Amino acid sequence: MSHNHANFDGRLEFIQRLLHQQFSCDVHNAKIDPIQYDPDSPFKYNNFVYRISLPSPPFTTYNGGSDRPRQPGTSPLPKGTKDFIMRLTNPDAEGMNQHTRVENEVAIISLAAAALSGFQPHVVPLVYGWGSAAAPSTQGWILQELMPGTPVDETFDSMPFDEKKGILAQMAAFLKALQDFKLPHSIQQYGGVTFDTAGQIVSTTMTSVGSGPWLSYEDYFTDRLERALQKTDSNPYIKGWHANDVRKRLDAFVKNGIPAQFKALDSKHEKTIVHADFTPNNLLYDAATQRITALIDYDFACILHPSYEFLRSFSGAGGQFQGWSDIESSEQTALRDAKLHGFPSPLPENTKDGVKWDVAKAWEDELESMGIQRPKTMKGIEKVADVDAVLRSILPWRVTNSDVLRLQSEAVILKCRDENEAQLIKLLDHIGF
Repeated sequence: MSHNHANFDGRLEFIQRLLHQQFSCDVHNAKIDPIQYDPDSPFKYNNFVYRISLPSPPFTTYNGGSDRPRQPGTSPLPKGTKDFIMRLTNPDAEGMNQHTRVENEVAIISLAAAALSGFQPHVVPLVYGWGSAAAPSTQGWILQELMPGTPVDETFDSMPFDEKKGILAQMAAFLKALQDFKLPHSIQQYGGVTFDTAGQIVSTTMTSVGSGPWLSYEDYFTDRLERALQKTDSNPYIKGWHANDVRKRLDAFVKNGIPAQFKALDSKHEKTIVHADFTPNNLLYDAATQRITALIDYDFACILHPSYEFLRSFSGAGGQFQGWSDIESSEQTALRDAKLHGFPSPLPENTKDGVKWDVAKAWEDELESMGIQRPKTMKGIEKVADVDAVLRSILPWRVTNSDVLRLQSEAVILKCRDENEAQLIKLLDHIGF
């Protein structure tokens, strides 16, 4: 039995108990169905997501009554509503800070809802209630609105090109609204967000990092790299990258290289809402109206520089912006150059498993037409992307993730480790360290 499935019945019992005790729901004959759940998956899920269909509406609005204060970031349960989404945090998910992860997600949803309030019907799900994952709790949860539509990624590749362009235009409009949104003055730093005792949204630890907040974007990367290097010291395969003097070069890069890389970044003090997983699988779509109906899943969302969205999002629709790598295909190098300096004319041909040049160019055109900050207009983003490439190379997933390590032989792990060291050395050579 996989890790994910070990407590399957316990999670269902938790949901039933929660709905009954806190929302006065009739849970008899209620349908609670997992979404995108594979009981045999060897990889730990970050969250367990369920669709809930009740036989009758809840007897209480939970956040709308006079007997209890409304939780920050929530809305009253609409009368007559019987269908919901329940998100349960996985306490064993690797790399996820439990202390503020629910609070961060709810607070970011609140900010995103305000930023995207100009889109009607609304595209950010309402939150009806939540429970912290912080100790002594053993289970974090969010009860939220069931949004209409199906994931864009299920049909995007087979859509006519004009329909794809319509989706890209809507994505660009969302991104523009997120970039233009004026953050509350209570958010002073970079990283995660939470609620203070007065219900204001304030800076806190970043969920996917477990540290922060930071005074600057540069501080974020410095801290990430320092923590990554500390983790390598206890990895039996990497052994701190001390072989071949790689560690000395990495330490020098963290001390002197990061400041040099960030000197080139214009607008380095800007900060914005970053979804950090803004991809077709987190967009819901109504094919009949050709309208994006929702932007969902804010588990990795944070407050960082606008460039960070391009480093983490848009795979499958326009492409992430990645740092230098000598092992990437020449096609990927050409795409990065196109994002920085302009697309060639005529465009290269699309390849089966490679760059979809027509989609990438259409995405760039939409970004440009709306005046959105993007790699081409962010002077110095390629330097930041190289820092991010170092960060990714220090802790390669195939040599550090416990789920992946279980599936690989010792020989394969060591081969991955050696290949990654060679790439890391070439990357440091490229940067000048």
